[in-house]
Amino acid sequence: MSDLADYLTARAGIWHYARRVPAAFAEFDPRGVIRQSTKIRVIDDPRKVRAARAAARINSELEAYWRDGLRGDAVAARARYDKVRRDARRLGFEYISAVEVSQRPIEEILQRFEALAARNVIDDKPAEAALLGTVPAPALELTGLFDEFETLMKASLRTMSEDQLRKWRNPKKRAIANFIKVVGNKAVAQLTRADALDFQRWWQARVIAEDMEIETANKDIGHLNKMLRKVEHAHQMQIGPIFAQMRIEGGTTGQRVAFDPKFVQDELLKDGALDGLNDEARRVLYLISETGLRLSEACNLTRETIKLDAAVPHVMVRPNGRKMKTEQSERDIPLVGVALEAMKLQPDGFPRYRHKSDSLSALVNKFLDSKKLLREDGQTLYSLRHTFEDRLTAVEAPDKLAAALMGHKYHRPRYGVGPSLAQKREWLEKIAFKKLPAV
Repeated sequence: MSDLADYLTARAGIWHYARRVPAAFAEFDPRGVIRQSTKIRVIDDPRKVRAARAAARINSELEAYWRDGLRGDAVAARARYDKVRRDARRLGFEYISAVEVSQRPIEEILQRFEALAARNVIDDKPAEAALLGTVPAPALELTGLFDEFETLMKASLRTMSEDQLRKWRNPKKRAIANFIKVVGNKAVAQLTRADALDFQRWWQARVIAEDMEIETANKDIGHLNKMLRKVEHAHQMQIGPIFAQMRIEGGTTGQRVAFDPKFVQDELLKDGALDGLNDEARRVLYLISETGLRLSEACNLTRETIKLDAAVPHVMVRPNGRKMKTEQSERDIPLVGVALEAMKLQPDGFPRYRHKSDSLSALVNKFLDSKKLLREDGQTLYSLRHTFEDRLTAVEAPDKLAAALMGHKYHRPRYGVGPSLAQKREWLEKIAFKKLPAV
């Protein structure tokens, strides 16, 4: 409260909030000094305690007004700039700044003036601005970096589901928010290597003081590097790869630990072991244990992709309104053992968790932990996928078949259509769990 108390002055026995408009906002707020009564008498609050709280409210509203003003000004500046670029293209030229125009060969400069004369637009100010580059490019600040990056990535994001978009957006927004904490809301074009070094040092201090994971820091650095390089290229900013080689050494990827197959058979698949989980959550676990599906792949199965009446009952992993993790993720997997029994009871899939795999993961992991069924550090529900892969390795399944079941890339030239459903089922039956619970 002490800083806000500095904005308080006594006038006619009443505490008043008074603050000079910062230079950054002066262009659209010409009032000079803002004065507003707190309506709290000095005699009732001599130590400014209540008045400081009132000042905090006034200050918060004022700063929000200033920020909105900046955003509005930025939007208008962007609109002016986009229009002048369109005008330049309409007149047959690339829009460049006045400084760049002056540096072009004299022949090109003359062509621009001749274009104005030929179209009889010598006194047309918008046309002059378009051909002579008199409208400056709006400054892109860090607070606008993500929106600009998302716009540039729009084509790549078109197949993502809302849940996938949320997962894609959030870590990038967090990285920018953390960067702003360190360097402030700078213009992207003014960022330097020193800013990146300050951010790296900030993260190093957090890793030590708060026991944060190094990989968390490196993810922030990686996201910022990717966003800045993409935006820099699009806007020809030439700020350079300021985050290159900034990763902090010593991090680990946090590889999940597989369950022992015997533990899955004797403990996870024991009758009553999963009592307390709702039917859909329990049956997703059964499905994953026999198929190695990613959790999101299991949650987004539908009646159209569950083929129980086929000669070889199977599930089809398809996009279904979401982007596939890899090209190889699209695959068909036979149903055997407890997975087949579970899916007979879920012919429409798992509507409760469709596009909500994170919620299911949190629920099941909490349940398994409470039942002491996560015996090693790093084990989660997803560990069943690693167990599935280990079981294929144990029976020496061909690499091509294992890759087809896991949805991994097969690192050899691709010929033919790959293993058939019958071939896949033959190998899955070799590793199917034998003692099955009531599903």
